[in-house]
Amino acid sequence: MNPLAASTAAIPPLDLTGKGGFASLGPAFFTALQPTPLPQPHWIGVSTDVADLLALDAGWMASDEALQVFTGNARLPGSTPLASVYSGHQFGVWAGQLGDGRAILLGETPGGLEVQLKGSGRTPYSRMGDGRAVLRSSIREFLCSEAMHALGVPTSRALCVTGSPAPVRREEIESAAVVTRVAQSFVRFGHFEHFAARGQVNELRLLADYVIDRYYPACRSTEQPGGNAYAALLQAVSERTATLMAHWQAVGFCHGVMNTDNMSILGLTIDYGPFQFLDAFVPGHVCNHSDTQGRYAYNRQPNVAYWNLFCLAQALLPLIGDEEQAQAALVSYKTVFSDDFMARMRAKLGLTAQRAGDAELIDHILLLLAKNGVDYTIFWRRLSHAVAQNDFEPVRDLFADRAGWDQWLLSYSELLALTDKAVSAHLMLSSNPKFVLRNHLGEQAIRAAKQGDFSELQTLQRLLQHPFDEHPGHDAWADFPPDWASSIEISCSS
Repeated sequence: MNPLAASTAAIPPLDLTGKGGFASLGPAFFTALQPTPLPQPHWIGVSTDVADLLALDAGWMASDEALQVFTGNARLPGSTPLASVYSGHQFGVWAGQLGDGRAILLGETPGGLEVQLKGSGRTPYSRMGDGRAVLRSSIREFLCSEAMHALGVPTSRALCVTGSPAPVRREEIESAAVVTRVAQSFVRFGHFEHFAARGQVNELRLLADYVIDRYYPACRSTEQPGGNAYAALLQAVSERTATLMAHWQAVGFCHGVMNTDNMSILGLTIDYGPFQFLDAFVPGHVCNHSDTQGRYAYNRQPNVAYWNLFCLAQALLPLIGDEEQAQAALVSYKTVFSDDFMARMRAKLGLTAQRAGDAELIDHILLLLAKNGVDYTIFWRRLSHAVAQNDFEPVRDLFADRAGWDQWLLSYSELLALTDKAVSAHLMLSSNPKFVLRNHLGEQAIRAAKQGDFSELQTLQRLLQHPFDEHPGHDAWADFPPDWASSIEISCSS
């Protein structure tokens, strides 16, 4: 079943003839190779938003040619497929050379968007892997990429998922799938670590200059007496990463595997694997079953990102040339994170201006949510409606500690009284989503897809595309998770 309208209009397909992209760096950075074909491909899901972003015609996207291209079975004119090499720290330990073990970059559009296939076969960097992705993880990445974008979180995008009956061995035999990912760049912290660890300073400089010139040109303005473009780059990446962490923490998102090779140099959320949106607010929640030490727990994410930035600073040190200057470039991280996080939490509370008492109010409600195990998304959405309708009983019902809630509500009401209630309610309803990609919702879509039914995936995709809308008749997708949801285990095995 093709989720797109069955138009048959034939127009030129995706243009991947963009110049000056990653491929221009030269063979030290990648291996040129073709994807490995999969048999009997079929459509699983398509994002028309990303298709529009790439100026793809619906007729062509509905064609067999598109299906073959985005499964890795056919090559587009102008495409120069490659797999890039990088290294990195995994779970805090240096892992050495890694690289695109199952991702192949098809090329770049003239508008500067990279298009990449994930699950398209073995590469020289696959190590012991098979180069494939499975249906369940591919559906999760597809849905979450687009859900995060709709929430306003910086992220790579997902154009489509295709499937194949080809068997893939994980804990059990599963079917293969390919996700087409789109981003301005898939350059990671690990790319810089790779060349620094090998003492390849010329390649390190070439990569840094490429990133600065393409994505951070303002860093060049520091090239004056005392200025340092590479330190400026580190600070810019640090601040973008701080903003990303503020987004994650505010929306209740756990990434699950924040290795340095999964950290975007552009401050994007990339590499959706064992991620999870919080159900109950448990600050120490660990979503990745493989993370036995809890390194990537929800409440540790901002500090882990800071640690990863130190790894990037170490990699850039041969270019920065001064350790104190490298350390200074990271100083603003904590301030940017704190300011951005607080601004997002004020918006979730409908507070339109910064006032004394904000921080205490926010800290207090987060402690109450944790103490009472309150569902994070449902709390914020109910609070939004409570302000709009001046009825806080449905929110009070979420707390076992009613006295604690009543005390907090008094403090909150005092600050809320200083704002226009209608303005606050509108701000809250556009800051607190009704729908997020909960684990059990993804699991239901996956189970149906395994049986060849993609209707649940399409419904969920439609809801997540507009997560702040009410979508009458779909309250079940915004309800509390069922009891069985807590037994879902997600890990790095995908």
